[in-house]
Amino acid sequence: MANANIRVRFCPSPTGNPHVGLVRTALFNWAFARHNEGTMVFRIEDTDAARDSEESYNQLLDSMRWLGLDWDEGPEIGGPHEPYRQSQRMDLYKDVAQKLLDAGHAYHCFCTAVELEARRDAARLAGKPSGYDGTCRNLSAERIERYRAEGRESIVRFKMPDEPITFTDLVRGELTFTPDNVPDYGIVRANGAPLYTLVNPVDDALMEITHVLRGEDLLSSTPRQIALYKALIELGVAKEIPAFGHLPYVMGEGNKKLSKRDPQASLNLYRERGFLPEGLLNYLSLLGWSFSADQDIFTIEQMIEKFDIADVNANPARFDLKKAESINADHIRMLDVKAFAAACEPWLSAPRANWAPEDFDRAAWEAIAPHAQTRVTVLSDITANVDFLFLPEPVFDQPSWDKAMKGEPAALLTTARAKLETADWSDPESLKNAVLAAGEEHGLKLGKAQAPVRVAVTGRTVGLPLFESLEILGKEKTLTRIDAALAKLAA
Repeated sequence: MANANIRVRFCPSPTGNPHVGLVRTALFNWAFARHNEGTMVFRIEDTDAARDSEESYNQLLDSMRWLGLDWDEGPEIGGPHEPYRQSQRMDLYKDVAQKLLDAGHAYHCFCTAVELEARRDAARLAGKPSGYDGTCRNLSAERIERYRAEGRESIVRFKMPDEPITFTDLVRGELTFTPDNVPDYGIVRANGAPLYTLVNPVDDALMEITHVLRGEDLLSSTPRQIALYKALIELGVAKEIPAFGHLPYVMGEGNKKLSKRDPQASLNLYRERGFLPEGLLNYLSLLGWSFSADQDIFTIEQMIEKFDIADVNANPARFDLKKAESINADHIRMLDVKAFAAACEPWLSAPRANWAPEDFDRAAWEAIAPHAQTRVTVLSDITANVDFLFLPEPVFDQPSWDKAMKGEPAALLTTARAKLETADWSDPESLKNAVLAAGEEHGLKLGKAQAPVRVAVTGRTVGLPLFESLEILGKEKTLTRIDAALAKLAA
């Protein structure tokens, strides 16, 4: 049953290229919002000036648009909780930090990095938790003044409660964290800059987020945020604690967590290779969720209708490139042929295509497109599959040439040429029969007979249906290429 009060957020940092784990998180939030007729908030967490960039910010927006993951509030759209970039909300965080200090939920910590490390080492040697030990939790006013007189800088720490924190994770069930595992933590740097540990929950509170769906790597920070939420509710900043759901890790090669630095993780890689947005999203949705036991291929509309965060699996999901490609190929087949032809356009011109613009023949492309659609896995495959139509002569792949031109290829090609000369070039079946007859004269079945013809004409041993390709290329060009291959063999 739809719940229009549901509000989720996708809040990436604009650092580097978007990666598939980030996209999976965006997708699950988006599908959950759309399934429940709720609100998708897109927020940019750009408080790290050293790492954030405007280029990455623009890439994020462009990627979301390409994927079709639209948002209801956020950059370029606005909304009731503007602005949606954290770098423009600093006064809000400063105000909340001061309220937390005034109410006794936070305190100034003057411990130096050297002191902290020494105490951590001692705790580790004693077999105790090495988190912050609360040294500055109850400093007297006199001690604070003395530290300031000494020129010590202070950060602001949030005061964690001294009892366990229990919550029900939407993916993992009930979880409990004991106080010794969740010590007091920093929320404001010594220079006054707010930390992620403060700004993220404060924005969720102010933007009235009801469900926080995020990666498993952030699970350990959840008890901190729940404690902070309770303080924010007391201060009138927050209305309620959101429900949390932690999505499973996406694993790469060797069952290691897929790092954003892993080349296989880059969204741009899949976009450049010609994955369809719907194909990529279909595959990414299966990393932790399933449509049904016997169906892996579905539309985004079908996913929206069925998606429930309660069905997400807590176990790590392995990224399988071959399966991703297979699912993408299925989505390519699902396209209307005109939509497929249009989707291929970026790969039919410079810089991706290796033929001159004036040699591109649109009529030939439209004729070959239905045959190409059944053969390509990603859209970038199209360039090599159809280049024989638009290049003055085929680009020979040497291993393919060596493989096809075994035995007595010149004799076969000569016979095939003679039979193709008299074939009906408006009928691919007639062209097939011509090559079949040539093969029979040389004691070869069709598969062996057509291999030298294919390589002579297209330059490769595999490709689009041969006889439909010959018909579209035309009699004159086909016979000219067979002649060229015969000359190459003679040389």
